[in-house]
Amino acid sequence: MRRTSLSLKLGMGILTLVIIVFTTSLGTLFYQSRHILRQEAQERASSVLNTTMQRFTRHLNAVETATDVNAWLITKYLQPDSLLNISRNIVQRNPHVDGCSISAEPEVFPQFGGHFSAYTVREPDTITTVIEEKYDYFSKVWYATPRDNAEPCWVVYYDEADSLELTLDGMIASYSKPLYNSDGKFVAVVSTDLSLRRLSEVINAERPYPNSYYIMTGADGHFIIHPDTTQLFVKTIFDGANPYQNADIISLGHQMTSGHQGSIEVKINGVSCLVSYQPVAGTDWSLAIICPYEDILHGYHRLVIILIPLVIVSLIIILVFCRKSVTHAILPLNQLAQQSYLIAKGNYDARPIGHTHRSDVIGRLQNSFATMQESLSRHVNAIRQAADETARQNKELAQATLLAEESDRQKTTFIQGLTHQIRTPLNIIMGFAQVMRDTSVRLPEEEMKGVIDMMRHNGHLLGRMVLMLYESSDTGSSEELNNKQKEMVSCNDIARDNIDYICRHFSNISIDFHTNVPDDFSILTIRLYLLRSIGELLYNSAKYSDGKHISLTVEHKGESVFFIIQDTGPGIPKNAIDKMFKPFTKINELSEGLGLGLSLTYRHIVNLGGTLTLDTDYDNGCRFIIEHPIGKSDENE
Repeated sequence: MRRTSLSLKLGMGILTLVIIVFTTSLGTLFYQSRHILRQEAQERASSVLNTTMQRFTRHLNAVETATDVNAWLITKYLQPDSLLNISRNIVQRNPHVDGCSISAEPEVFPQFGGHFSAYTVREPDTITTVIEEKYDYFSKVWYATPRDNAEPCWVVYYDEADSLELTLDGMIASYSKPLYNSDGKFVAVVSTDLSLRRLSEVINAERPYPNSYYIMTGADGHFIIHPDTTQLFVKTIFDGANPYQNADIISLGHQMTSGHQGSIEVKINGVSCLVSYQPVAGTDWSLAIICPYEDILHGYHRLVIILIPLVIVSLIIILVFCRKSVTHAILPLNQLAQQSYLIAKGNYDARPIGHTHRSDVIGRLQNSFATMQESLSRHVNAIRQAADETARQNKELAQATLLAEESDRQKTTFIQGLTHQIRTPLNIIMGFAQVMRDTSVRLPEEEMKGVIDMMRHNGHLLGRMVLMLYESSDTGSSEELNNKQKEMVSCNDIARDNIDYICRHFSNISIDFHTNVPDDFSILTIRLYLLRSIGELLYNSAKYSDGKHISLTVEHKGESVFFIIQDTGPGIPKNAIDKMFKPFTKINELSEGLGLGLSLTYRHIVNLGGTLTLDTDYDNGCRFIIEHPIGKSDENE
């Protein structure tokens, strides 16, 4: 009865442990799975939104291009018949355009009574061009806005008089451009129209989930595109939002109307949703895709329903197995339990239980126990002596454990930072590569150059990080110490090379160069490491300062040459000066970088026989001073 009770207790204990471990592991798995699903959903929504935005902006760009390339014809041939022909040509030659009006100022065509507007509309089967009937178009937003601002713009307005089925519920998106004659006088507005129904179809062509949908808002939050057409133009994203209960929707509205880009979780009509949003280039609109979490987590919920019965059945099987296994294992342990009781009472001289010929685990346990009894009395004294030594070793081990934990924490922090720093430029390169591969329209040469420059810049960042990691390794350090190949290097040349290099990788950077040495003045050094050291300091100045007050000065004093790099950036806090040259240490943990630049620079300069110092008297930013000995070549010696 005792054995059965003990087996039951052991079985329940093992089962409890298994349940805890199993439940914890399963809970962690489900939590991580849910987190991963949310991340994947965010990436998927952002990807679809980017694709949709590309299609959308292609339509807008097509309209802008069609308008801009014909603007000079309008001002050159400012006659009624010419305006009718140009308006018709814009619509006829551009399938993305649904309508075009050219509306003149009153004094341009007085024979028409001060109102002249040539208008062309694309109907289902035909293109119609007419002179619009007289109405006060001077106060319309598509006319007044470009006239008052003296620049082209996109506007959305509600046209109650629309009878040509151009718009979605009477709304038109129009690109309006002011026109001026050769004397610089404002004469007309050309307004090229897009059907919001067409734009809505373009935007809704691709959705990441069955119930996801798009919305688009203007600068004041009014809905331009929305699945509920009753809210278009008359409702804003802020309407009906309670500041206490719907703070997430208000936050989303402010982000969109401010022209920001990102993702946010909000509750819309009681349904939790993931919203990805970004501004529409060239307009004050913002486009967002809304994905209900019911769609995102649909497969996840189905998996939970399937796994719960499987978990219950598995636990029952484990319980039965544990009960039988424990019962079988403890049957021959009574004698061992009795002997253990005697030893627990301090009777180390009790008669040993003797050896057995059994070869299973219980037999080995009995033989080991007998051997233990025989040697236990001999080792009691040794144990006492060893206790003191063990205490000392435990203390040392505790200290070593603390150091190991701190080292592990630093390693984890560095790996996380390294992963983030490498992933950011890598994602940019892969994103542009995907765009270049998937786009069906050849990018203009300037845009292609910009994409290539961005990919090259981020490739340089990756190469720079890899080089830093290599130099900070044992192999890189040994290579630097073993490289004794020095040469005579022009101080001014190496300074100019660094300036050229930084300016190629940073736009809008201005670096002043000052020197008091001639161009043929040289020092004995390892050119590569001096070049990298000066370049790293200039790189930090370009990255963290305003980019307009950076200077590099070369001075010769006595037997040394000084390279002074100065900027007007945020500087280095006083409490961080002592640790700024330590490897894998960053002044600001949230900043970019691996925390290796200054430490490698310091090591290079020291190995070259020089010094690197921070001028603490300079308080307008950073001023680093490299002091390098001039040295003499073998020939001079």
